[in-house]
Amino acid sequence: MTAIIDYGVGNLFSLACSFSSIGEEALVTDDLKMLEMADRLVLPGVGAFRDARKALRESGLEDGILSLVKKGKPILGICLGMQLLFDKDYEDGVYDGLGLIPGEVRAIGEVISKGLKIPHIGWNALSIKKDSRLFKYIKNGDYVYFVHSYHAVGCECDTTSVTDYGAPLTASVEKGNVFGCQFHPEKSGEVGLSILKAFVEI
Repeated sequence: MTAIIDYGVGNLFSLACSFSSIGEEALVTDDLKMLEMADRLVLPGVGAFRDARKALRESGLEDGILSLVKKGKPILGICLGMQLLFDKDYEDGVYDGLGLIPGEVRAIGEVISKGLKIPHIGWNALSIKKDSRLFKYIKNGDYVYFVHSYHAVGCECDTTSVTDYGAPLTASVEKGNVFGCQFHPEKSGEVGLSILKAFVEI
């Protein structure tokens, strides 16, 4: 069973439907006991980092989630949920992340070509940089759907794919049992479902 962490920030219904479509039982929950019972965790997120970080802390789930992950339970962060996995974020200030993957989250406007729209919204190809268990059923160049204004930097050792949007932007990461997708698998058609399928097989 996959537990989708409900801390008040995320596209939970769409995610749950995506898991259901691949035959996986997915429970949206804010109950730590259910997270403990789950085989794996998904950390979703939309909106501002500061607000999501505050919501996660105030949910009372943060310490429990960190403990479960450090014991080896797989976790997949999606979009803002991926950004929360890193050490620091620089969106309208400086905020601590969960520290599960070394790196920082910075504005894409610092690196992309001038004139490109921010946020980056739409389908972009994945350029796979190293093997990932999430890529079991997909190939280099497959397209996925992005909606973001920030990206992870300083995480090259754990970056498994990038996407080109006026500059190479981190698209996915993997470090041990911690996984992240800057894109939305639940909005990425068959490619996205294939990535979720690979995750539930870990």
